[in-house]
Amino acid sequence: MVKKPKFRIPNAKVPRRGRTLGKAPGTITYLGEREGEGTQVEKLSYDLKTMEGEEPTNYQFLKNKPANDRTEWINVIGLSDESAISEIGSLAGLNNLVLEDIVNTQQRPKLDEYEDHIFAVFKMCYLNEARKIVKEHVALVLTSQRVLVFQEVEADVFGGVRGRIEQKWGKIRQRGADYLFFALLDALVDNYLVVLELTEERLYELENTVFQKPDSDTPFHIQQLRKEINALRRWISPVRELVNRLMESDSPLIQKETRIFLRDVLDHTFEINDTLQIQREMAVSLMDMYMSNVSNRMNEVMKVLTIMASIFIPLTFIAGIYGMNFQDMPELSWEYGYETVWGVMVVTFIGLLIFFKRKGWL
Repeated sequence: MVKKPKFRIPNAKVPRRGRTLGKAPGTITYLGEREGEGTQVEKLSYDLKTMEGEEPTNYQFLKNKPANDRTEWINVIGLSDESAISEIGSLAGLNNLVLEDIVNTQQRPKLDEYEDHIFAVFKMCYLNEARKIVKEHVALVLTSQRVLVFQEVEADVFGGVRGRIEQKWGKIRQRGADYLFFALLDALVDNYLVVLELTEERLYELENTVFQKPDSDTPFHIQQLRKEINALRRWISPVRELVNRLMESDSPLIQKETRIFLRDVLDHTFEINDTLQIQREMAVSLMDMYMSNVSNRMNEVMKVLTIMASIFIPLTFIAGIYGMNFQDMPELSWEYGYETVWGVMVVTFIGLLIFFKRKGWL
């Protein structure tokens, strides 16, 4: 008999990553935020002469290889339907570990090579109509004649690739699935640059605000942008290593000619990582500059108050002496005592102002 454990975890709301606790490796468990959405499949088949697009009603076509020299782009939209993802993966011959990573939207960018396919996970970043940064989970699977793209939502950054496929004599139509895989990866990386342009603009705007007229909301905006840059760095930085692994891969699925194009993507990833590092340092220095600016402004205020106090100390001293209630103070009964005291106080005030001015304190 198996003994029950003495201590149990109390019932509580389980975080998304906690849904896989206790499950066997390869269990398909969706870890995203779009539960309940269906799965839609789009098929784009082409060769040098023809191109066909359709939305298949079932997934049985995945059992067969594309006819002749045709290349297929299979777009799977919606990852929350675990049974549909399982069926698609089974018909396409994908390992359950691959399917587990496909539906894990928290998965870090990675690349795995198998005997008959290459699997990669990336984060798709782009700007929406409100110029807000959107981050989506996307997985790519490369086989000999087919590229499968798994994404959470219909919106993506592959519109340019679709347009190039429509051009009959474009490079994509002339080459195989590995070049399509490269084109999709290139589109992802190029949009990273677009996103980083926006963060750079925001950094310069905040920099101007910090130098000119910071307010109480400025540190909040700096911190929000800093968190955004750190998140981008976490999702984008590993892509350089993945592209480098693709270039050095011995897989027969990637042709020699395609590796030359991957070198261009690798150059872009170097630029992206350098930009991310610079922006991260700028975001950190912005907060330091803000605190320094606030401290300087406070010092200026304290400086003015100190000068004012220094000016009024001798005046207060004079007023204090003549405010004492002694009967034998000779100046109290002098006819011009009042005017004389005022004159001494004014001369003292002006003299101190001149002194502070010459010292450069004013």
